[in-house]
Formats: sequence, C-alpha cells, structure tokens
Amino acid sequence: MMTVLRRKGILFLAILLSLALIAAGCSQDTDDASDESTTTTTEDVGTTAAPESDAPAPFGSDTPVKIAVVQNSGAGDYFQQWTNGAKQQLDAIGIEYQWYDAQADNGKQATDMETAIGSGVTGIIVDHGQTDTMCPLINDAIAAGIPVVIYDIAVQDCAPEAVQTQQSDASLADLSLGQMLADIGGDQNVGYVNVLGIAPLDRRHVVWEEYVAAAPWNQLFFVGEFTNAVATDNAQLVDAALKANPDVRAIFAPYDELTKGAVAAIYENNMEADVWAYGIDISNADIEVMTEEGSPWKATATTDPNAIGAAVARTMALELAGEQDARLVNFPGVLVTQDFLLENSITNMVDLRSKLPALNLADVQSASWIPAVES
Repeated sequence: MMTVLRRKGILFLAILLSLALIAAGCSQDTDDASDESTTTTTEDVGTTAAPESDAPAPFGSDTPVKIAVVQNSGAGDYFQQWTNGAKQQLDAIGIEYQWYDAQADNGKQATDMETAIGSGVTGIIVDHGQTDTMCPLINDAIAAGIPVVIYDIAVQDCAPEAVQTQQSDASLADLSLGQMLADIGGDQNVGYVNVLGIAPLDRRHVVWEEYVAAAPWNQLFFVGEFTNAVATDNAQLVDAALKANPDVRAIFAPYDELTKGAVAAIYENNMEADVWAYGIDISNADIEVMTEEGSPWKATATTDPNAIGAAVARTMALELAGEQDARLVNFPGVLVTQDFLLENSITNMVDLRSKLPALNLADVQSASWIPAVES
C-alpha cells in the first residue's frame, strides 16, 4: 500500500512539473501590445443575455470605445478563465481592447501601463499587480482623464478615484477556514502556505490569524513563494516543512496554485490520510485534483473566474457611462467541498456552474443596457 501511495505522489509531482513547463512555455513575453495568446475554450464560454434598453454615451455612436487591459497573470488556468470572461463581455458590449499581459513581471506591467496611458484609450482595466508599482501609474492615468478599474490590487488608499473590484477575500477565507475548523476541530497542529505583499493574499492572511488565535491552532510552519511555477516550487517548500513537522493535521493555502503545491507535498510524504488541505479559488485543474481518489484537498472557497472577468468588464462599462458610483466592489464567493464535487459527479467548471448557480454573477455590476454574460 505504501509503495502505491509513493508512486501516486511521484506521479502527481511529475504532472505538476509538466504543467509548469507548459505554463512557462505559454508565458513568454510578446511584442504585440494587443496580445491574443489566451484563447477562449468552449467550456469557458457562457451565454449572453440581450440588452433591454439602448446604451448611453459614449456607447452607440460611430466612434468606437476602446480600452486597454493591463494584466499581470500567473500560473494555472484561473487567469485564462478570467480573461475569457472579460473578453466575451467586452465583445458583447462592443468595447474594443488592447490586451497587455506582463505574466508575473512587475517591471513589464509598469511599462505596459505607461504604453496604455499614451495610446489614446478611453479607459483602462488593471488586473492584478503590485500596489507600490501600479498606484503612481494609476494616478497618472486618472490625471490624464482616463477612468481606471482595478481588479485585486489594493489601491483605495493611494488611488481613491479608481474603482477597485475584488473578491470578498475575508469571506472566502472565512468559508474555507470555517470548513477546516469543522473538519479537524481546535487544538490541532497546522501548517500555512502563503505569500504576503499581494493584496488578496494579505486580506486572507488577516482571517487566518484570527482563526489560529480563536480555534486555537498551533501553527508549526509558514512557507510560500511566488514564482512562475507556483505549484511546483511550493511543493518543494511544503515537502521540507512536512518532513520537519510530520504531526501536522491540516494545511491552509489560500490560493489554488499554493494549494496544489501543498497537495503534491502531502502525497510525496504519504500523508494524504492524515493531513488535509484547504484552499481558495477553483479551476478545471483544481477540480481534477480535489476529486482524485484519496485526495487530501477537502474544501475550497471560490468565485467563478470567468464570471469575475465578465463582471469587471461590466464595471468598466458602467464607469465609462458615468453610472458607477461606488469606488469599491466586492464579489461574493461560495464554499465548494470535496464531498459536494463527488456527490454531484462534477469533473469540470461547466459541471460546477450547472450544480452551483450562485457562481453566476450576471446580475452583479450590470444594467438594462448591458448584454450581460452568464457563465
């Protein structure tokens, strides 16, 4: 039995390494400002509801509305799904776009932002990135009369005129950690995998500290790094942490690539029956890992990245039309357990959307004139 489990762990690590190589191959910088390297797959395409009224200015004229999307994507298919949803929604509204993706290079994202500001676009969406790097440039865009909508960067203090959109990270962490507490109880040894300095992960960290104190839990290790191969590189860190702390009961890793790294390390140490993993976010690859026989990944809290991308695009449209009053928009999440996936025979995001309608955000950040994308 131990030999079988050992082989399973090695196989899982091999799969992660293969995925990392594929991701690295797909994430090379290009010189094309409107990079269309992210394709829309059939399973990521939702339906589009017809608008109920005419669009206000600046839409509906002979002059096209053109924006820039300045993205800083990472590993995994989360970003592909987010991008697919955003593009489908922008296309449905009739907004033209230039697409920049720095692919985990903060310096390139800054350069992309400068290029976007000087390109004559009507608005800019900034997807992920570092607050310190992007905030001055966001303010430069606003000073130039270009509305800016942000996703998952903390800019409220430094760029209050921008619209900040984000997952409700505190509630996502509360959902996942609440399930972890229900499963393992208090007075347990736990491990933690996170990377601070990234806005959503910082917000999730606050909730983690609250749970550790209240459960209470004994945190035996805290590891994590952000690289171009997050799952693979963090698997090595967690592997070393587990070898040094074999009496851990559960691991919280509040980003799905971190969670996959933790799961790989658990397999590698033959601990899947004793050490459970809890995360945040979900994708087709995550569902495959969670539903694998004997998987230690017990629960995740999530939004639908496809629906989030579409909702951010609608927020941009509302801002351009002068109908977006709030400067902070939170998108609600839901809990997805391993038991729920298995009981409903869910194998991919299409199945999950069908069985969990709460993931659909078509009515969020919308208006009668917007042809909203339904995931």
